[in-house]
Amino acid sequence: MNFTTCGQVAILGGGSWATAIAKIVLNHEDKINWYIRRDDRIEEFKRLGHNPSYLTGVNFDVNRINFSSDINKIVKDSDTLIFVTPSPYLKNHLKKLKTNIKDKLVVTAIKGIVADDNVLVSQYLHKNYKVPMEQLAAIGGPSHAEEVALDRLCYLTVGCQDIDNAKVVAEMLASRNVKTTVSTDIEGIEYSSVLKNVYAIATGICNGLKYGDNFIAVLMSNALQEMQRFLDTVVPCERNIADSAYVGDLLVTSYSNFSRNRNFGMMVGKGYAVKTAQLEMEMIAEGYYGTKCMKTLNKRFHVNMPILDSVYNILYNRISPAVEIKVLAGSLK
Repeated sequence: MNFTTCGQVAILGGGSWATAIAKIVLNHEDKINWYIRRDDRIEEFKRLGHNPSYLTGVNFDVNRINFSSDINKIVKDSDTLIFVTPSPYLKNHLKKLKTNIKDKLVVTAIKGIVADDNVLVSQYLHKNYKVPMEQLAAIGGPSHAEEVALDRLCYLTVGCQDIDNAKVVAEMLASRNVKTTVSTDIEGIEYSSVLKNVYAIATGICNGLKYGDNFIAVLMSNALQEMQRFLDTVVPCERNIADSAYVGDLLVTSYSNFSRNRNFGMMVGKGYAVKTAQLEMEMIAEGYYGTKCMKTLNKRFHVNMPILDSVYNILYNRISPAVEIKVLAGSLK
């Protein structure tokens, strides 16, 4: 199905990236529907005029937002659905969904993979909710929610097998501070969004261990090569790995102080236990879950991924970060 407009847009999720996406969408749309799980958060949002827990500096005209904790009501009243929940919680949210979504334009802004199933969000929605792949789109970076909140220039890539539907979503997101481009490589964009979080954890670990900028540059170079090997094996197509959806998103997630995955890795590199680092984090580091999913997935494809393997060993096999990174350093070129 081809869409000429996004129609009524729904945001599904209440975190920082969901809040940033809502801010972006309201640059174009008069009103949006917004699913937030907890009624108390909705009431606080309405009272304060901003999300009470995330990006609290972004003010909204709440009269332009139809809030609800009923996912079925929001979905039923919307034409375009933008899923922005943390990947570990997606299935729990979807368990409540009884409304048919196969006639909707469905967009994933989730930079993670469906836990346990080890499949991309688009693949999960296609298989379990019968959404045609031509109606599934993915939003890639590089973009941090915090910089969207500060009205800093950001760039988004919209991937969809149907390039015309990608253009419809891209037009809805574009504004003075948001530049958009389109691609048919939806699965490549989704996989790279998962992998860049893993590599950002690796960067953070190395920073925590006091490795210098020279080493980090080599690590990033090897991470990009590793990403390309995986994408070319699993989703072979004509792509330029130097495009911002791939290398740009990798760099910003690995270098930025806003990166929760980098910060999580830095704590682990400094000696925090993994569980302690998770408890210290105010937000979820998607790369922790993405590491296990990608490691499991790669058992099927056997791509050479030493950085992924090292991060997995540190997070899940409890190998000393100092020992594991020393071994990894010997394999990098």
